[in-house]
Amino acid sequence: MLATPATGPTELPRGSQWSFEVKWDGVRALADTTSGDLRLWSRQEREITPAYPELAGLAALDDMILDGEIVLLADGIPSFTALAERMHVRDVRRAAALAARQPVTFMVFDVPRADGADLTRSSYDERRAILERLALPENVQLSPVYEDGQDLWGVTEQLGLEGVVAKRRSSTYQPGRRSDDWVKAPHRRTRAALVCGWRPETTGSGRLGAVLFGARDTDGRLRFLGRAGSGLSGPRAARMRELLEGHERADSPFDEEIPLVDARGTRWVDPVVVVDTLYLARNPTGRLRQPVVRGVRTDTDADPWEQP
Repeated sequence: MLATPATGPTELPRGSQWSFEVKWDGVRALADTTSGDLRLWSRQEREITPAYPELAGLAALDDMILDGEIVLLADGIPSFTALAERMHVRDVRRAAALAARQPVTFMVFDVPRADGADLTRSSYDERRAILERLALPENVQLSPVYEDGQDLWGVTEQLGLEGVVAKRRSSTYQPGRRSDDWVKAPHRRTRAALVCGWRPETTGSGRLGAVLFGARDTDGRLRFLGRAGSGLSGPRAARMRELLEGHERADSPFDEEIPLVDARGTRWVDPVVVVDTLYLARNPTGRLRQPVVRGVRTDTDADPWEQP
C-alpha cells in the first residue's frame, strides 16, 4: 500500500479520524514468514533478505507479513547515505560484517497478515492493535503513532526527519495500490531516477563529477530530470563510475533535446543504473531543483515521470 503525496503541512488531513506517523527515510520492505522462513521483499518484489542478517529474529513470528521501513539510525536519525552502502550487498560474510558494525532497524508500521489470518480487510486501528501486542525481536521497532499531524510536522522538521504520513484509521490495507487513505508530506522530496550520462570533474582529473538522470513517461519516452554533482565525491563517485562502465553509448538515450549547458562534455550511458535523489521541488519543465545524489538503488525501479 502506497501513500498519496502532499506538498506540505497544509495538505495533511486533520481530525480524529486520522493517525499520524513519522515518514522514515529508508528502504520499504515486507517481512514475510508465511513459508516458515524469513524472506524480506522490496517494494518491487525483489528479495533482499541476504543484505540484512541482523533482522533474522523476525523468523520467530510465525505465518506473518509485516510492512515497514528498513532504516540505519545515526544518533536516532535515519541516514539514507549510510544505508545505501547496504542495499546492494549480497555476499553473506560482508553483510554480516556490516551488520555487526552498524545494524539496521526495521520500523514496523503495518501487518497485512498475522498468525495465518488475512488482515487486509481489517481497519488500520484493528491492525495497529495487533501490532502493539507483538513481541518484536532485536533490531525491530514499532513505528510510533501521534494524534496531531501539525505538531508532528514541526517536530520532524526540527529533528531533520523526512516528513509525516497521515493514515485514515478506518482504512483497509490495499496491497500495491496508492491510496488517498494514506497521505505523505515530506520536508524534502526524493525519487529514484535513471542515470543516463556522466560528466568528468572540471579539474581535468578524469574522475566522475556529475550525473545526468531522467525518468520514463507513460509512453515509455525518457525525459530529462536534471544534473547533479552534489553527493558524488570520493568513494561514491568511484563506485558510480564502476557501475557505469560497460554501458557507454555514442548518443544521448533521452527522447528529448538536452540543454547544451548540460549535454556539453557528457559521456552517455544506457539507462540501467538507478540512483536515489533528494531535491527541493521541480520547475515547470520538470527539472529537479537542487538535486543531491544519495546512493545507488538496487531494491527498486526508477520512479515514472510525472507532470510537475
